[in-house]
This record gives sequence, structure tokens and C-alpha cells, in this order.
Amino acid sequence: MSVTSRKVAAGGVDQAAFTALVAPLRRELHAHCYRMLGSTHDADDALQDALLRAWRGLPGFAGRASLRSWLYTVATHTCLDVVAGRRRRALPVDLGPASERAVPDNPPAHHVAWLGPCPDADLAAGPAAPDVRYEQREAVELAFVAALQHLPGNQRAALLLFDVLGFSAAEIAAMMRTSTTSVNSALERARRVVAERVPAASQLRTLRTLDDARLREIVTGYATALENGDADTLIALLTEDVTWSMPPMPHWYRGLDAVMDFARELPLTRCGSWRHLPTSANGQPAVASYLRQGGTGPYLPWSIDVLTLRGARIAEITSFVAASLFPVFGLPDALPPPAGGPARRDAP
Repeated sequence: MSVTSRKVAAGGVDQAAFTALVAPLRRELHAHCYRMLGSTHDADDALQDALLRAWRGLPGFAGRASLRSWLYTVATHTCLDVVAGRRRRALPVDLGPASERAVPDNPPAHHVAWLGPCPDADLAAGPAAPDVRYEQREAVELAFVAALQHLPGNQRAALLLFDVLGFSAAEIAAMMRTSTTSVNSALERARRVVAERVPAASQLRTLRTLDDARLREIVTGYATALENGDADTLIALLTEDVTWSMPPMPHWYRGLDAVMDFARELPLTRCGSWRHLPTSANGQPAVASYLRQGGTGPYLPWSIDVLTLRGARIAEITSFVAASLFPVFGLPDALPPPAGGPARRDAP
């Protein structure tokens, strides 16, 4: 038993000391809750609830495991309670076929529990153990987190605890109060579903093939194309089978023709004037889009656009349209007009 576990088991810490003990683990525990739940807001609430449960459960801990594995046990069960009581989170691509032409009237579908992005600042770095299947950053990529939402809670937990965090099947069985056979069965089924939904090449591996200058070129090119209303530049950045979705709007587009029909109809022309800031989310490049719909005044938060790359081109654009995300990403609540004035005419 570790010194930390002995202190906790002996009741040798007050609440402030317990908070200090778990502080080094908060980021990775939050990332675990995000993977389980697909929402940073839900992850915040679940982690707060889990740590409160852990504090209250100190007398029953008794140092039977490491503090880390015990906290993961509590956090996992907290998330499973949330999963059992809520609809799974989704992206527009999960809900219906792509639209072939631009849909100008695309109101938000507030009845859907939408998947949300996670700021890179919230992510733990590096693998948890030498034999894990996924590096920590790979395990928060949008495709992976979206695939997890298609799994029942027990399969989701088993996959994350084994393939991402490196716990053994026996440890997971003890954590989830089940048998090793059940854990192995859940792992087999979960891996099959995830393999069907996640690209063979992760974003982490794709980004490692690009140098920083080329990556900046892609991100800057995307932002500049929107700001200038430049369809040709945008086309050159996209794959032929590119997709563009905008949760919470349900309509989405697949293929260069459909995506560019949408782009020409709305963001490149009618939406207004854009400004952008580079950011990152889910271990992927992203831009924060600010929109000005009138001729004067500041640019206001509109969306966090997460870019999924294939080679040196953009294969997916997921624009999370929610001003409430900007404080989560540490982004300013408005941008002033550029010194030289808008790059193109604002929409009437």
C-alpha cells in the first residue's frame, strides 16, 4: 500500500488535504469523465460528484487499492449513473442522411443531447501504461469519443479502463463488481463497434506527419477563406468526401459538391463577416469563429470549428455552434474589427 493510500485509509486527511491529494489526478479523471459522457459540462458535474462521493466514502476505502484506482472506480460508477439516466450524446451524422443541397433554414434541435468538444488544456498527455492501445490524446479525438457513445455504459467503461488507462481485466472486474469473463466479453464487443466507426489512422498519427508550418498553413487557409469569402481557397483545402456538420443544427453535408453548395450559400456569403482565432480541441486543430452580422460593432462568438485531417487536407469540419463554449476554451468574449476594416462586405 502506498503512503498516500495509508494516509487516506487511516483517515489522516481532512477535506482540504484530500483535495490536495487528488489535485494531481484531476485532469486525467476529468478526461475519463469526458470520454464516458461526451460533454465537458457533464464531465465537470460528474467529477465534482465523484470527488464528493470519494470524500464521503473515505472510511470504506481502507487502503485496499491505490488512491488512483479507487478514484477511477468512484468516477466510473458516477459516470455510469449518468449514462443510465440520460440519452446518449450524438453528432448530426448519427441522426440522419446528409443533405445534398444547402438548407438555409436549419434551426437547432434542442431535444438532442449533442456531443461537445473538449479543450486541449483539459487533456492529460501520454499513455497511462506501456501496453495501452490508445494514447491519451488519441482517446479524446472526436471520432473515438463519438464511437464510445454508441456503447452501453459497461462496455464503454471496460474499453476505457483497459485500452486507454491500462487497468487489468481483473482490476476492472473488481472496480465494476463483475467477473473477469464479463469484462473480457464487454471488451470484445466494444472493440468491434469502435473499430467500425473510427478511422484506421488517428488524428494524432496524421498530425505527426505534418510539420508545424504546414499545419498552420491549413488552419490559416481555412480561416482566411471564410473571412475573404474565397471558395477556391476553401475547395483546395478539402478532400473529395469532406463532411461538414454544425451541432446543434441537424442538417449536415457530405462530399465536396454538397459542402461547397452550403459554404457558398451561407458562411462564404450570407452569414456576415468573420474573424477567427486558432485553438485546439480533442487533440485536433480548431478555430474559434467570431461573426459580425451587421456593418459595425464587435465580432461575437459563434462556433468552435474542429478540423479532422486526412493527410494535408480537411476531411471533416465539425462546427460546434455555441457561444457558451468560448469561456470553456479561455477565448475572448468578442473581437474588435481588424485595423484595416472588414475583409469583405458584411451581410445586409
